[in-house]
Parts: sequence; C-alpha cells; structure tokens
Amino acid sequence: MASKGWQHPYVNIFKHVRVEDWKRSAKEGEVSTCTDKRLKCSVFRIRGSVPANSFIMIPKNINQSLGLTGRFFYLLFRPTPGKYFVVHLDVSAEEGQVVRISFSNMFKEFKSTATWLQFPFLCGAAKDSVYESTAKSARHGLVGPAPTSVRWTCLTLDLQYTLSVYLNRCYSQLKSIKLCANMAVKNMFTSNLLLDPGLSFSEAKLMGLVSSEGTGPVPRDMSFPVPKGGSWHDLYDHIRFPSGGTKLPFDSIQKDPPRPEASCVSDQRRPIREEPCFVSLSKPVQDRVSLIQQITAPKSIPRNQPPMVVTEIPELGLVSTQHSDDSLGQNTDQQETTGSEQFTSRPFWDTDDGGVHVHLHPEDGFSQHGEESEQEVACTPVPRPVYLSSSNESRQQKLLPDPILRLNRIIGFGGATTKYALWSKSGDEVVYPCHAIIVSMKISSNQQRFFIGHTDKVSALAYGNTTLLASAHRSHSVVRVWDYHKGKCLAMSRIHAHSLSSLRYPTLYDFASEDSPCSVAFHPSEQVFSCGFSSGIVRVFDISAAKLLAEHKQHRGEVVGLAFSPDGEFMYSADSQGSLALYNATEEDLNVIRVVCNVVARGTEHAPDALAVSSDSCCLAFIGPSEYIVTIADSRSLDELLHVDVSILDVQSPRLDSALRVCFSPASTEHLLVATSSNKILWVSTKTGRLLREVSKVHKHQCSSLAVSEDSRFLLTAGHNAVKVWDYNMQLHINSQMFIGHSQPIRQVGFTPDQLGVVSVGDAIFLWDFLALPVDSLTDSRSPLVIRHTPAPKSAQPHTEVNGVRLSNGMPRRTAPLPSSPPPRLDISTLDQVDQGVLGSLSICDDSPTVPPASVADPSSDPRPPSSFLRVTELTHTSPLNSSLTEAVELKGKKPVRPDCYRHFIPRFKTSTLDQAAVAPQAGEEGLKLKAVIGYNGNGRSNMVWSPDRGLFAYSCGCVVVVEYLHTGIQRHLQCHSEEISCLAVTHDAQTVASAAGGSNASRSLICIWDVQNGTCRSTISYHRGAVQSLAFSRDDRFFLSVGDFSEPEVALWSSKTFQLLSSVSVSGPLHDAAFNPSAAGQLACVGRQGAFFGLIHTQGSDVDLKVQRVKAPSEVGEVELTALCYHTDSFLFTATNRGHVCVWDVNTQRCFMTWEADEGEIGVLLCRGNHLLTGSNTRWLRLWEVEAVRGVKPQEKVCSGEDSGTSVVLEQEIMLDGTTVSAAFDTSMDMGIVGTTAGTLWYINWSDCSSIRLVSGHKTQVNDVVFSSDERHFATCSEDGSVRVWSAPSNELVVQFQVLNQACGCVCWSPSSSTESACVAGGYSDGTLRIFRLSSSEMEMKLHPHQVAVTAIQYSADGHVILSAGKNGLVAVSSPMNGATIRIIRDHKGAPITTIQCVNEQCKNLKLEGKEMWLAASADRRVSVWAADWLNDKCDLLDWLTFPAPAYIGDDSPPPSLAAFCPADPGLLVYTGYGVEKELSFYSLAKKQIIKTIALPDWATCLSLSCHSQLIAVGSKGRVVKLIKSSSGRFQDFLQHSDSLQTCRFSPSGKLLFTVAYNEILLWEVQDL
Repeated sequence: MASKGWQHPYVNIFKHVRVEDWKRSAKEGEVSTCTDKRLKCSVFRIRGSVPANSFIMIPKNINQSLGLTGRFFYLLFRPTPGKYFVVHLDVSAEEGQVVRISFSNMFKEFKSTATWLQFPFLCGAAKDSVYESTAKSARHGLVGPAPTSVRWTCLTLDLQYTLSVYLNRCYSQLKSIKLCANMAVKNMFTSNLLLDPGLSFSEAKLMGLVSSEGTGPVPRDMSFPVPKGGSWHDLYDHIRFPSGGTKLPFDSIQKDPPRPEASCVSDQRRPIREEPCFVSLSKPVQDRVSLIQQITAPKSIPRNQPPMVVTEIPELGLVSTQHSDDSLGQNTDQQETTGSEQFTSRPFWDTDDGGVHVHLHPEDGFSQHGEESEQEVACTPVPRPVYLSSSNESRQQKLLPDPILRLNRIIGFGGATTKYALWSKSGDEVVYPCHAIIVSMKISSNQQRFFIGHTDKVSALAYGNTTLLASAHRSHSVVRVWDYHKGKCLAMSRIHAHSLSSLRYPTLYDFASEDSPCSVAFHPSEQVFSCGFSSGIVRVFDISAAKLLAEHKQHRGEVVGLAFSPDGEFMYSADSQGSLALYNATEEDLNVIRVVCNVVARGTEHAPDALAVSSDSCCLAFIGPSEYIVTIADSRSLDELLHVDVSILDVQSPRLDSALRVCFSPASTEHLLVATSSNKILWVSTKTGRLLREVSKVHKHQCSSLAVSEDSRFLLTAGHNAVKVWDYNMQLHINSQMFIGHSQPIRQVGFTPDQLGVVSVGDAIFLWDFLALPVDSLTDSRSPLVIRHTPAPKSAQPHTEVNGVRLSNGMPRRTAPLPSSPPPRLDISTLDQVDQGVLGSLSICDDSPTVPPASVADPSSDPRPPSSFLRVTELTHTSPLNSSLTEAVELKGKKPVRPDCYRHFIPRFKTSTLDQAAVAPQAGEEGLKLKAVIGYNGNGRSNMVWSPDRGLFAYSCGCVVVVEYLHTGIQRHLQCHSEEISCLAVTHDAQTVASAAGGSNASRSLICIWDVQNGTCRSTISYHRGAVQSLAFSRDDRFFLSVGDFSEPEVALWSSKTFQLLSSVSVSGPLHDAAFNPSAAGQLACVGRQGAFFGLIHTQGSDVDLKVQRVKAPSEVGEVELTALCYHTDSFLFTATNRGHVCVWDVNTQRCFMTWEADEGEIGVLLCRGNHLLTGSNTRWLRLWEVEAVRGVKPQEKVCSGEDSGTSVVLEQEIMLDGTTVSAAFDTSMDMGIVGTTAGTLWYINWSDCSSIRLVSGHKTQVNDVVFSSDERHFATCSEDGSVRVWSAPSNELVVQFQVLNQACGCVCWSPSSSTESACVAGGYSDGTLRIFRLSSSEMEMKLHPHQVAVTAIQYSADGHVILSAGKNGLVAVSSPMNGATIRIIRDHKGAPITTIQCVNEQCKNLKLEGKEMWLAASADRRVSVWAADWLNDKCDLLDWLTFPAPAYIGDDSPPPSLAAFCPADPGLLVYTGYGVEKELSFYSLAKKQIIKTIALPDWATCLSLSCHSQLIAVGSKGRVVKLIKSSSGRFQDFLQHSDSLQTCRFSPSGKLLFTVAYNEILLWEVQDL
C-alpha cells in the first residue's frame, strides 16, 4: 500500500488536481473565475437555475478516486444569495462500500439510505442583520435560499464521525467531490487535524497548540484575510459538523457559535457511536432520519457514580441521554485537566444477538419505562456494548453476562389487543401484539419471534408488502416500520395526535372525533377531500399539507350526500333534514354560495350518495323534495331545471314507485339513471324528463347503489349482498353477470378512477379487478370481475395473476373468467316480462382448492368440467312451455392478451383517425415544405438505426422517418406512413431502410421499403393484422424478417429483392424480438413469452421453407419472458429476460449453458460486438459487459450466474440515462454508439472517455404550446411534464430546459424584447402560477400566482409592460413582470375556460377609444372580447363583445375550441372559428361591427394561426390534417404528416416558418405560397 505521509498535515485539493487545467477535473454549465473583493483573490463561481446542471467535479473520471484519507474535509465557500446549492461527497468505507454524503439548503430534512446521507444546510447571516436576529429567535439558521448577507464560510465536516454514527461504518477515504450551483468556492482541503479557521498562527503559538495534539490554525494559503485589529468571526462563518453547540439540531449543518478553545481529536477509527461534548435528548434515529426534539435542562451525575453504558443499536440509534460536557462520569479534578471525553470499547460477551435490554440508571433522573414516560426508550437486540469511560481509562464492575436475560416465549395475548392479529403474507405465521411486544408465531412449530421497541400497548398493526410491517402504540402516538423477516425496526415517527387505533399502509389516519363520518368526496384534481358527519358538519382537508381547510356547520341533520363537480369549481352537500348547500371549490376555504332548504328528500335512506353531478359539471341531480320526485338542478346556482315523478311512470303497478338512487352517465350527459323501490332502473332524459329505457327485476332485493363506467359501456349495481355488471345499452342476449362475496348488504359500489377496478362497500371493502377488454378488442362475452382477496394463509390464498395482463393493483392478470351458463335475460320493456328466479354461484379454479365455494347449484343445470379460471353462473328458470327461451352461450376462443413487457411495442392510444377525404398536394406545388422534425419517438422499439461506416443515421418521430446527417444536422424525411412507426431496420450495405407502422382504420400494418439514396419508397408490405414488433435483414441482405405483435404472433420471411412472402410461422404466445445469425447462413432466432425459437431456412430451388424449434427458458431464471436477443460471432446466442437475467445459448445444441443477473429490471435491448455485450433496461441503466469468458465454457457445463473462476463476465462500464432504453446501435468495436430512450432522447455514447452527448431531444408527454421569439433566433415549447424548453434556430438544438416538478405547463410566450440579454420566456402552469425565465442567465427570474386554477393562456402585452394570463375558470389577470403584482382581474368570461389571448400594437383612435394597443380573449362558450388598453396609464376598456351562436353539442367528446386572432395585415379585422351552426372561418370587422366574410371548412378546427405573409391561414383538425388556406381566394392544400390530431399551429413573426404540433410531434415547415 502506498504511503499516506504526503497527505500530512493537509492536502490542497485544487492544487492537487490542478483544477484550472480541467484535465483531472470537470466543469459543466456556467462555471467561471472572478476576483472576490472580500478575499482579494481569485475564486470559482458556479451559477445555474438547476444546480445539477452547473457543477465542478473532482476527479473528472468517475472510475478514479482522489484517495484522500484525511478525517476532516474543509470547504471554503460562499452560497449565492437567494439561491440554492448542493455539494456531493463520495466516500469509501473500509468495507468497500461507497457512500454519498450530500448537503444543501434545498433539503428540508435529513434523509438516509444505506448508500446516501442527505443533510439540510442552514445558511448563516451577517452579524447584527435581520436574518441573524430571525435565526436566533428560531434557534436555527435560515432555512431555504441563502440570505442576501450570507458570508464566506469555512465548513469542517468530520467524515469519520458521519460514517460511524449514521451508517455504523469505518471511514476509509474521500473518493470524489461534486460542487453544484449556486456558490463561490475558494478551495478545499483534507486533514487529520481539527483546525480552527479563526485562530492565527501567533495565537496558536501563545496557546501552546501544536499539530501533534491534533489541532492548530488553518494553513495560510487556506485562510481568510482579516484586517488588522479585526475579528475573524465578525467577518466569516465557521460551521463544524458535528456541531459542538448545546442547542443545535443533531442532523442538520449550520453555524456553530465560536468556542473559546479547541479540543484534541481522537484518531480512533472503529465504527462506534461517538457523541459530541453535549448530548441532546432525542428519540432514536432510524435510518439516521433527523427528528429534532425539544431541548431539556441537563442533569449531572453525582460524583463517584459509575459511568453510564451506552449500547450499540445499529438500526435505531442511541438511547438518548443528556449531560453537561463537564460531568460525564468524571471526577472534579479530572474535569479541570481534560477537555474531551475518550471513547473506548469493552470486550464483547456472547449475547447471541438475542438479548433485549436497556441500560439506564434510576439515579439519572431520566424518563423511565412505564405509563408516565415522556420519551420513548429504544429496546433492540444488542450486538455489542460500547462504553464511555473517564480519561484515566478506569473500568467499572458490572453484572455479567450483559444482557443476562433473553425473552424466550410468550403465552397468551394480553393487553386486550386480540383484535389486531394478522396473517403473514405467506400464510404460515400469525402476527399479534402482546402489550408492548409484537409476536410472530409460526403455526406449524409454534416458534415465536419478537418485535421489541414499543413502550406502551400496541394499538394497531398493518402490512405494507411481503417485507414491511407497521405498528403503533396509543400513548404519544408512536409508529414504527419493521423489516418483517429480519425483525429490525427501519423507521420510527411520532404522530401529533392523542391516540392511534388504526393503521393503513402506508398511510396513517389519526382522526379522532366523537362525531362519526357519514360521507366523503375527493376533489377531482387537487389533493383535497371533504367529509360529512352525523352532526351535519362538513370538513374539508388538504392531504398534502395535512391540515383542515374549512369547516361548515350550516346543516342541521346528518350529511347524506357530498360531491364535487368534475371541473373542480363547486362542491355540494345535502343533509337528512332536506337542506342542500353549494360551495365555491376554487377558494381555499370553500365559501358557501347558497343554501336551499326542503329540497332533498328527508331521511338517511339515500346516504351516502344522495347527490349526482353530470360529467360536464352542468347539472346536479338528487331525490326530493319527496321520495317520488327526482330533481335536476343547475349545478352553478341550484336553480331547478326539471322534476321527474317516478311514481307515475308505471300506471299498471298497484304501488307507488319511489326513487332510491340517481346516477348520471359520464359519456352521455342526457342520460340520468334512477334506481326505484320496485327493483327497476330507469333511463331518464335530462332535457325532457322522458323515459328512455327501463329494466326491471334488477336484483332480488332493492338496488342499493349504481354506477356507470366512464365510457358508458358498463353499468354497476348492488342489491343486498350481490354485485352485478350490466351491458349499459342492454343489447346483448346476456346483459349481466352477478357476483356474490359479501355476507351483509352492500351500501355502495363504484369504479376506480383508472376504470381497472371496482370497489364494493358493506360488511367489508371488496376490491375487484375489472377485466373487460377495450371496446375495439371485445368480441366475446366475458365475466368482468374477479375478487381480490385480503391476506390469507398461503394454502387458501388464490392467485392474483391472470395470464399476464396488468390489473388495477399492479399485478399481472390471468385469463378473464368466462360465464359457464346463461344468466337471466332481463326485459327492457314492461310488456314482456318473464318470472325469473335468480341464483348466483361463485366457484374457484382448481389451483386454489381450499377456498370454500359459495354456490347454489340448480338441479337442471348441466355439469361442467373443472377449468382453470373463475366461473360465474346465473340460471334462468322458465316454465316448460317456454323452454325455447333458454339460450346457450358458446364460449369463444381466448382473446389475445397484451403482454406485461415494456419491450413489446404498444401504440400510443389515439382517439383520432385520418381524414380520408384529405388529399396531399402534387409534388413541386406544395405551399409547405417540411424543414425539420423536433424530437424522437421514445414509444417506438428499435426505431433508430445507425451505420457508422456508411454515415447513415435514421430514426422515427410519429409517422415520419428522419434521415439525419450528423456532421451537418440537415434532415431528410421519408413520408408514407399515416400511423405511429413501431420499428426500423437497415441492410448491412446501408442502402435500404425498412419501417413499419400500424394501418389506418383498422387495416393491416404497413411496412415501407425505402431507397436511402433518393428517399423514395421502393415497395410496401401489408401483411400483419396488428402492429409490427420487429424487423431484420439477414447478414447477406438476402432475406427480410417481420414479426407480428401479441394480437397475431407470426414470423414472416420475405425476399429482400422482390419482397414477396417466402414462408411464415405462427406461434402461440407474443414474440418480442428477432434476429438473423450473422455467422451462419439461414439461421435466425426469436424470443417471447413461450421461450426461445430457433429457426432454420431450408432452400430448395425457388422454394424456401422456415422451420422453427421452441425451447423453454432455463429453469434457473424462473418463470420469465425472454425479451431481447443478439448473436455472438462464435455460435452463441444471448437472450435477456423481463427480470434482468442474461442467458447464453449454444446455437448448435439449442441449450442454455450460462446465466447471470445483469439488471434489477427488465432488459429490453441486447447488442453484442466482439467480446462486449451491451444491456439496456427499464431501470435506465446502460451496461457494458466483457464476455470473453463465455468462449471458455463448454456447452455441456451448466454455469449459473457466471461466478466460477474462468467463467465470470465482467461489468466494465455503466451509465444511467434519462429513460428506459428502447433502441441502440454501436460500431464494431463497441467504443461508440447511439442509444434511444423513452424520454424521447437519442444519446451519443463514447465508452472510451465515458462521455454522453444528447444528439436529439424531444418531449415525452404532450406538447401544449410552441412559439418563436421576436427575432426568430429561438423558439420555446412547453408540455404536460412541466418543462419549458428553449431551442436555438436554425440548428434546432436544445439550449436550456426549465423544469417544474408535479405541474403541467399549458402555455408559453416570449417577451417582446428583441435583445438576447433581456429576452424572457413566461409559462403558465396547472397550479395557477406564472413563471418568468431569463434566457441570458438560464434562471427563473420571477414566480407569480394570480390564479387559483390552471392557466390556459398567457401573453405579454405589445409593449411588454404587463402580462395577460387566463385561467380555466375564465378569469383574466393582468400582472406586472417587474414586481409580480396583480394589477387587475377581468371577470367578464368567468365560468368558461379561456382558449386564446392575443395582443397587437395598434392605435385605437379610429375605433373612437383611447389606447396604444388592442388585445382579445376567446372563451370556450364561443365568446370573444376585444379590448383597448394603455397600460402605462392604467387604462383598459372593452371595445367589442362577440357571441357566436351554436346548437347543443351531441358528440361523445368535448366540443371544438373557440379560436380567434387579429389579422396581421389589418388588426381591425378579427378571424374566429369554433363550434357553431357551420364549420367555417368568420371574418369580423371591428369598425363595421359585422361579419364581412366566411370561409367554409370541411372539419372543426382544433388550432389556428394567421401569417403576416401572403394572407395565409393555417388550420389544424382532429383528422390529423394541416390545412393551408389563402384567405383572399379560399384556395387550400392539405398536409398529412402527423399521426394524431393537431393541437397547436403557429407561424413565425416573419411568416416564413410554421410550427405544427400533434401530441409530442413537433414539425417545422418552410412556408412557400399558394
């Protein structure tokens, strides 16, 4: 081992790596050098809006290490005022583990994992500043961004202490350092000496301090200058961690008060629980999570008392104690001569790690274990006792062995906690509490395990998954999370409630009230819910902030109904006394708008869902004022619109029918469903009150609840203890299926928000998986429900996997259950009724035989053989004379199930279809020429090809193949597809590219064969019914292979010359990947769910035959799907699995002889070049393996995991990308390549220097807006993922990205300034905020919050003095970009979302109004307001108000948007389009106050833009068509290059360029003319 003497007494890190050369260090982003006025020397300044994007990293190569062994790390820096910074230190422990220590003023609390410690940094402030006084009063530093008076700081971090206390590890060396924006840095150094930066050399000499004692002053080249006569502490801050202060938070880094003298430092390196001189009283620290407790007064130990023993507790931390630093078990004379405590370890006696004890002395005065304890005392197995001894190393006598008792067995429950017993997930153990101890007992052997740590009776238990157990005890409401298998406590927290009686993993509900909740409703878009109580109180809670938002007491009786409107603007509540209340849900306190009395039917029979709101938020329905009347009211005012008397609908009935439940149909707001007391469901028109449909005898008993799926295909009802699922349209022979699982009446049923599940509530809460297939793939009758059981013993627990389809709970599905005999056919009219006795049965499949069936068999029913899926039977009983009415159901073949495998291509769901009437213009006459495609389709699979030798680089975006020349950035576009392209393939001579995409209008998929040289389509293939999963050319380019997706898993072999079908093979399960053998002619392979398929091509004359042999996946990897494959040159085949394994096969014997686990997730990309193998997975890791050892394995041998000597594979390098790997192409040496990810990014990877460069970048989610800057040098885009991206033109390269987490950015605009220095981008977000970003500094300049709802439109005024923004609620805000103030709110459009805001610089004198500019706003209710404004003089007057008539919209989707714009050539002319009587563009004259011209459109417009050049108008439609129109003549052209409906189109300011956007496809066009 090399000597470490060169590191003493310190190491100047910047000098050691010669940081200014940037050879051994790296910089990224805005890193510069400047001269600091205070220090009078050069410092590094790191700036950036996102700290992770601007940094200094030492060393440059992540595979190298600094190797600095100094215990203390010193950082001389100054945080940038008003900004955040982050510092990462990678340190190595002696065990070899690398741990990252991070601190930042961004961190709100301490967090910890086994490999990462995150400490909050609390910035100090200048002496006597307001910040310092604030911090002092709060007894902590300034949390958040650094104050303006932040000072230069010397941070001293004890690395040995940090690893020892927080991770129980021994510190070895400092590996690397990463300094991230925003800060100024002078230098860094390491040392084994604890140095005092405020101590000069002369002062140290006078005090007699020498380095041999472990302390001294800071070296001169590392010190801060102090003027003569000045004080170091008046100018700078010294922060030491751990802190030596008495009242500082234990797990935060902040300013330490100056100490009068330095203390010596022990060089001890054992991982013991070292304590600072002042030990604070706190709870045990699990995973070293900081819980800052109240400071209590210290109490001394009497003289001559033995020292206190502090026991090592590896998982929970120390039993907290508190003493003053001068009385820790030491005599008075010793206290005068020593300044620090020495920590020594005692021998370890055999405790078998099972002892449970706590070391506390009654004389200490600490809280005792008992009913009156104020602090929790941790009890845990003790691996090793550690002692605090006095300086003379004296040891005290004590009782041995320690511990002397160990808990062996508990008999009985005790503590009256019998109702909290749980079964383990495996079903072979029962878990229950006995007083403060939790017992897990194995049923077969009665063996007990104990979970010890609580200090009071355990009051609640809950399982999280197979490994986590949560528990709580009542007093002080302490919650613990345990590793169930290891019996260790992983975390502990204290809930601020009086007591706890229930746990639900992982969420804890600690609501305590004598008032019982009766109904609950969630806000549709915010983390807010409301709860109604039996007393009539309605409370509203904020989940994210865990606070009560509002409490309303206007009700006199029990709350029987509670609902939010789907748009989130209103809330409604009803009580048992007949009152109905309307609330404003856009305000935080939900103010009451109106209360109406005696309108709801009295009583609690209709609870808890007495209210129903239509999906368009326009109507509210309820039963009242009597039980015979259903009322439909206006949801915004509670004005009554319609009364329906259900008692008179059946005149032949001898009884009056009353209403029980009401429910709107989500997809058809004209349908209101009413369940009646006569066991009927009525379909009532909400417009006329007319009876549309009726179904009788719904259940044996009255219907207690009903719900409709979002697509209105299914109706859900509950009656007594049965759940029924119905065909909503009642047009099938068998319209319902019944399920019995509850033993008591069901109170409520409903669909889960994702429509993948059903919830039924009664005696218990049942969660059912909804197995109905999408409407386009439903061809047979299937039972849509399967019950999801609660945890049960393993022998009685049914499987939750049904054939690989993902369920609502995230588990894979089995095959959907099929009905075994026809259920009752219910009548739709009241004239032809058949007496029906309905009996339901529920039987469980053979693989779970111990579940008792709950079935009632009919003697006349035919016996059925046992099957492997859940069966539900409903029998129809008719008279013998009507036996012909009995219908039989023939079970059809199983429908193909979508594989739960990311490697399998699934087209993005679209509701749009290509307009078949659109015709592309003739070649050479196009008014638009496609200039560039922005982005890459990360939803494709293997949809990027690269031939480094030939210089070909191609990828897909939407339905376009982009051929790009990397050295120039010029693009060529191959356009023939109309749907999303799934995959690409290239011949080995790089002359031909094949692309595959789905067919339009349910036609077969289309494969296009392209000539790369001239960009023409040579041939097309339309063969596969579903999407094409994979394409491949043989090594000699003689054959071409195509593979169908899961709907038709077929392998087709084609001739590469004629592209005629030569042979095809169908398989039974989905195929994921295919490839030809590069070293053996006529060999190929495919992989999929059923295993590996080895193919051999037999050629005899002109006849070609493909033979395929299937081999299952090796048993060593378990039940897996093979997802990817690639060939090795030496007759080896590599395959990957969806569980991260790599299998190596001998091609000749078709036998797997080697496996290893290469990733924790699913591997979707495999690539082999020489002796290197590349793996890419959904964990975002890209790994390079050296696999030369595979050649040395004999195929007869079986090597699992490749760990034997001489057979191991080596992980050479790895890199984490921004998304899941979906495509990859590398050169023959695997040195460099290109990789595509699901984030829409194409990365250039160079393994030789470990670098990665973003080649192509795009949005992963929907792009909401795109706009050019005024000088057209940049353009900005925004999307649903909350990002605002700025791109350079004409290179189309990403310049900067501003990311806001957990928000969507709906609109973006540029400031009118043409100067790059002053140019700003403003974005509007879903939380109602506006954010202004400055391009020159790449930072957010200001955040405004003028709206309470999502921002839908934003625009700078023409002069840039104000920003106009509009929200979803129709309010328009005028804000100042200078100070962020909201100047005025315009409420004229309130209630309808604003779709457009536009400002133009136009004098308004000719319109008889004063103003220097005009602006307009268009709203979804087809209204346009035009305004004249002079913002400098605070003038804004309404110029005109336009309302466009329209009939009632009857479509299934939302109506087309209302769009308006000023004509660039004549701002006095306004163009409008939207839903109306006709599909047209209307030209409205502001001077004449009338429409002067219209242009008819074939489809409703979804976006609109007017060019200032040549009177051109661009219109986008849902039919995926961009229509370019000449407004003067009406001439137009259609362009069909998008694969989805258009949502945005925007001309550049000059009119020479046009952007069009469909979902995340951004196309840039050059505008010619028409």
